[in-house]
Amino acid sequence: MTIQPLSALIAVRAVDLRDANERARIDAFVRSHRDGTPFHLTAWSRAVAQGCGQTSHTLVAERADGSLAGLVPLTEIRSVLFGKALVSNGFAVGGGILAEADAAIPALADAGWALARRLGCPTLELRGGALPEGDWHVDRDTYLGFARALADTDAAELLAIPRKQRAEVRKALDADLAISVGCHRSDIKAHYVAYAESVRNLGTPVFPAALFRAVLQHFEDSADILTVRHEGRVVASVLNLYFNGTVYPYWGGGSHAARGLRANDRMYFALMAHARAKGCTRFDFGRSKAGTGPAAFKKNWGFDGIPLVYAKRAVSQSAVREINPNSPRYAKKVALWKTLPLWVANRIGPHISKGLG
Repeated sequence: MTIQPLSALIAVRAVDLRDANERARIDAFVRSHRDGTPFHLTAWSRAVAQGCGQTSHTLVAERADGSLAGLVPLTEIRSVLFGKALVSNGFAVGGGILAEADAAIPALADAGWALARRLGCPTLELRGGALPEGDWHVDRDTYLGFARALADTDAAELLAIPRKQRAEVRKALDADLAISVGCHRSDIKAHYVAYAESVRNLGTPVFPAALFRAVLQHFEDSADILTVRHEGRVVASVLNLYFNGTVYPYWGGGSHAARGLRANDRMYFALMAHARAKGCTRFDFGRSKAGTGPAAFKKNWGFDGIPLVYAKRAVSQSAVREINPNSPRYAKKVALWKTLPLWVANRIGPHISKGLG
């Protein structure tokens, strides 16, 4: 598919991610851009398509000489429960338009909206990135992002953590907890055990295990799983991404026992050391909804919340997709989900969550 050039300098087209040369070109652009994220990489788009059965699209803006001026990765989400949407990027906390030429921003935004309309998606969502002008609803209030530099040593890292949380970490370090890191089948199984129980307890459906496997496959040595065990039993685990010197603990959770054992504290402190050994200098604690317990937890670790800016365009206000579990419309469903036996939640959850995006 080729979209009509929108200016004499910038033309937008869709790329085929099955083409290794296209993937290499896009990934090089993302890695060299100061606002690039792992969610802009072709590995993320391919993993989401493979693991959740949704369709990925990538639009690139090119100058007259053929060089890249920008791009936007998009996931076409289709769900019986939650409707249809085109999202940048699906199952990610980031994405959006990545551009190094101002003219590429409106070109990609318009092309993305045109693609959404052709696909029958009433909503286009941009999670971060350059903001387009025009008929977009911009949200600066719902989510906060938490990131800071890593200290040079474990001792310095402890001192970087505020006093009260530092005491909790010290107790976790003294506890009988074992750490392992890997990306083999046993690591994936251990991670799913902890993560699935954690999200069930929060009242949300777990993602398909195929998504985690696909992310590890496509990111290769830029992803792994860190797991905490107590007396041989998995109590906490997190799947991590590594990109441009930053570690992203992306999907993490713990069992009911994890809190009393301070396993999550041990997990994140161990990940800081592990990431430092891999050459990382920054720790991205991800996003949390403003005013929630997870946001407070990250602040306690010495991370300042920075508003994340998301933008949506829809055919009408009533067509805007709502998937925020904190929304009053989902309160009863969340409460019910918390009561489900874990095996039931794990059986049903992946069929629901793959349509969330």
